[in-house]
Amino acid sequence: MRFTDHRPWLASGAAAAIVAAGMTAAAAPSASAAAGCQVSYSISSQWSGGFGATVIVTNLGSAVSSWTLTWSFSAGQAITQLWNGNYTQSGANVTVTNVSYNGSIPTGGTASFGFNGSFTGSSNPSPANFALNSVACTAAAPTSGSPSATASATATASATSKPSPTPSPTPSPSGTATSGTPTVAADGTGKYTTVQAAIDAVPANNAKPVTITIKAGTYREVVTIPTNKPYITLQGLGSSASGTVIVDNHSNVGGYGTAGSASVFVEGHDFTASNLTMSNDYGVGSQAVAANVTADRALFSNVRFLGNQDTLLVNDGARAYFVNSYVEGTVDFIFGGGTAVFNACSIYESRSTGGPVTAARTPATQTYGFLIYESTITGAANNVTQLGRPWGPAAQVLYMESTLSATLATAQPWIDMSGNVWSNARFDEYKDTGPGATINSNRPQMTDAQAADYTPQKYLAGSDGWNPIG
Repeated sequence: MRFTDHRPWLASGAAAAIVAAGMTAAAAPSASAAAGCQVSYSISSQWSGGFGATVIVTNLGSAVSSWTLTWSFSAGQAITQLWNGNYTQSGANVTVTNVSYNGSIPTGGTASFGFNGSFTGSSNPSPANFALNSVACTAAAPTSGSPSATASATATASATSKPSPTPSPTPSPSGTATSGTPTVAADGTGKYTTVQAAIDAVPANNAKPVTITIKAGTYREVVTIPTNKPYITLQGLGSSASGTVIVDNHSNVGGYGTAGSASVFVEGHDFTASNLTMSNDYGVGSQAVAANVTADRALFSNVRFLGNQDTLLVNDGARAYFVNSYVEGTVDFIFGGGTAVFNACSIYESRSTGGPVTAARTPATQTYGFLIYESTITGAANNVTQLGRPWGPAAQVLYMESTLSATLATAQPWIDMSGNVWSNARFDEYKDTGPGATINSNRPQMTDAQAADYTPQKYLAGSDGWNPIG
């Protein structure tokens, strides 16, 4: 059962794209000062022959209005997909240009991006010789247990396994922040000790992007990015997304309502989060939201969302892009009436008795709801997890080219909800694979012709042509 949100100040999605806010890259990169740059490189997940990675580059020289980052891979290593930027690879040499939401980097500023890659052999991927606008970078301060940084800037890659199916809702911090002063550090080494204090310091109605770097640690607080503070980026500085954790334990039964129970409220448009965790550790027995997304054009890269019932809420009017991220819950743990694309994400049903992954409430007048694209669905037990149920009668959900494990209840993966019949909703699959991807009369399948109108880009384009995918 759902509960009415009693917080009237929660607005619907706002307007204006980041790239339209005066951030378009210049035609040619401006030179970086001789002081150079620093690069933090971490592997967020790894599987047989493939890996996901995050790169954070800090400009130690003069401001650059447009930038190019280069590095070299070992033999057999290659990028297969990069988000929010352009890349080329020639042999071992990689060039990445201008992440779309951070086309310029001021002195001391950072830019970040994530990518998937492939490799041969058993070695962990280890890029080297990073350079920003042809000026050599040093590696970031080594993370705990990692080798020392070298002058040649061989990145400190700490490989981990593919996202664990049973992470703790309040993982212990892993890794340390990059050198320099982070914006937020719980241990007092940053400008602020809480994330909310850093957000509060951002001027209202800011017209330029603001990056808030967060040192690895656990931040027990409720964080709100208000509607009058757009263009904010929250960037974790840990060696992985589990290193920087924003967590609280409000719940519906505790008097906050479902929507009001969130640990993080994202309301300001053109928001970005990378390399961190948003968690609600209330436990079971009530709706308890980790992240409540109301913002238009919200981007989450390498972010973990941990909860139980109702982990991640994407509200009406919101457009959100989740890439290389992880979502965990028990019941309806991806829900709402907004538009969201989950690209290369890991989605985990943590309850042994299973439950529905999605509960969409897409308005009948809205073409696009939730797209689960090239993602992986796993669970604690086999044959118990549903793809979703309709919170609203016109709910729209598509699982496209995703890997469905044996956790799927293959005979009936869509179920009814609160008088809404699943077969009347807009539920579909398209070219899914894995042991849970059987086809029967309870599993509508899109045709090739239909699927052409349901690409990630079309989900997110809206009327302004937003394309965070690159």
